[in-house]
Amino acid sequence: MASQIKEFQLACKLSDLRPNHPNTIEIDDRFVVVVLLNAQVFCLEDLCTHDGGTLGDGEMDGNCLVCPRHGAKFDVRTGEAMCMPATEPTLSHEVEVRGDEVFVRLRDTV
Repeated sequence: MASQIKEFQLACKLSDLRPNHPNTIEIDDRFVVVVLLNAQVFCLEDLCTHDGGTLGDGEMDGNCLVCPRHGAKFDVRTGEAMCMPATEPTLSHEVEVRGDEVFVRLRDTV
């Protein structure tokens, strides 16, 4: 069976995002974290690959979202794990901004 290509879905309004502040949003029963960073919007799965905890309550450190549980860092631009204890990336989702609306296309694999 061929994999299904998902469509972009409305996630939030651009005007509701504060710069360098993680925003947890639910899309299709999945939680993601949307971040406005340097006038660009990025979206990661709300999942720390170290222990399955959520990232949405974490803080930004430069380009990285810091897991609030054990301090693992993920680059919001790519999902790449930047330091221990995480060694695997988290999913990075495709983002499209249309006017004041932020759309996300969810991915199932890295």
